[in-house]
Amino acid sequence: MHNRLRKRRFRKSSNQEKRKTFNIDKKGKIRYLWHTMSQVLFFSGNSNQKFAEDVAKEAGSELSPILLKRFADGEVQAEVQTNVRGADVFFIQSTCNPTNENYMETFVVMDALKRASAKRITAVMPYYGYARQDRKVAPRSPISAKLVADLLTTAGATRVLSVDLHAGQIAGFFNIPVDHIYAIPTLARRWREAYGYGDDFIAVSPDAGGVERTRAFAKRIDCSIAIVDKRRSGPNEAKAYHVIGDVSGKNAIIVDDMIDTAGTLTEAVDSLIKNGAKKVFAVATHPLFSGPAISRITESQIEKILVTDTIPLRENAQACSKVEVVSVAPVVAQTILRIHGNESVSAMFT
Repeated sequence: MHNRLRKRRFRKSSNQEKRKTFNIDKKGKIRYLWHTMSQVLFFSGNSNQKFAEDVAKEAGSELSPILLKRFADGEVQAEVQTNVRGADVFFIQSTCNPTNENYMETFVVMDALKRASAKRITAVMPYYGYARQDRKVAPRSPISAKLVADLLTTAGATRVLSVDLHAGQIAGFFNIPVDHIYAIPTLARRWREAYGYGDDFIAVSPDAGGVERTRAFAKRIDCSIAIVDKRRSGPNEAKAYHVIGDVSGKNAIIVDDMIDTAGTLTEAVDSLIKNGAKKVFAVATHPLFSGPAISRITESQIEKILVTDTIPLRENAQACSKVEVVSVAPVVAQTILRIHGNESVSAMFT
């Protein structure tokens, strides 16, 4: 009995692993050290489970079990079904449509993980909902992106990982570390493989705010850039006016962080065609495709749209021949492994 107690006492915890490192003492001898590291656990919400499965697989793991149900009145119920004490936990959830439902699910799971004594809780949000409300655009209007940041922190998140935030300064809304990674290198790599590169193309920003993103894409496919002058009169209401830059005789590639109702996109396509562009393509990170988006895309003169899998496509988008999906799951998985191993994330994009 005494031996069994001792054996159980010194058994290594299931949520810990050991890493062997060394240093050299003053006499030049190598001294080996064992550091106990937290185990990596992956959980997923209901918004984009396929993407979460792909990320876990790319990281050499799988999703841990979690029960997510609804009460009769619609309240979210969450139950983590594995031991997370002392673990490094990554909860993967895109806060896309239904945005409020997915956010509430995230908050409830964060709280459950916190109360279960997880060592670190990273909210992996490939798409960060409410990102477009990042400043006061009118008197007495909220800054909802900041509000969501506060709610995530209060719920229990100790770190946030997101792909192509609508505005980089959103990372400053948090008082916890934020890893902001980019899909442009992945999209540009796919573009070079499928369509080529060089002066025959021109990367186009659909507005002044997207110039930096467009420049990053243009640099990777060795082409110049142009800008569409846009005026926005309200949510999902934009009007393209004129094109800054010479697109005549070139294949134009509109570069954006998201496509919502595709109003801005189709207006830009019409402007580029009128200004002499041979063909018009588009690349975008987040395929929201709300409301009439797919019908607008189908009826427009756009040739092809490359998007990522940060948001699951609806059935009509999956059936659209003009839409091609490029996965960023490998990039997210690599980032997670670097976070867990305390390695540089920015080195992936330099």
